[in-house]
Amino acid sequence: MVDPLVLLTIVLMASVTYATRIGGYLLLRNRTLSPRATAVMEAAPGCVLISVIAPNFVANNPADLIGIAVTLLAATRFSMLPTVAIGVIATGLLRHFLG
Repeated sequence: MVDPLVLLTIVLMASVTYATRIGGYLLLRNRTLSPRATAVMEAAPGCVLISVIAPNFVANNPADLIGIAVTLLAATRFSMLPTVAIGVIATGLLRHFLG
């Protein structure tokens, strides 16, 4: 059973992530961005994801800590989307088997 507060948090964070993507596109679609501004726009979704993962760095749950290690390892090899998928799947499986 999914905690309603957790579900609400996930939905709100997904909405904010989507809003930053679509908002940036709508506001800046007819402008040429500097390389620095482009880098900032590309880093925004990663920052949101880090805010989700960061509390687990101080977690006592070994599954979460191992999941973070797997995600960091995946980040050295793959782009953002496969890394997120690997991290979510690995953490889910670890939580299931390790508790």
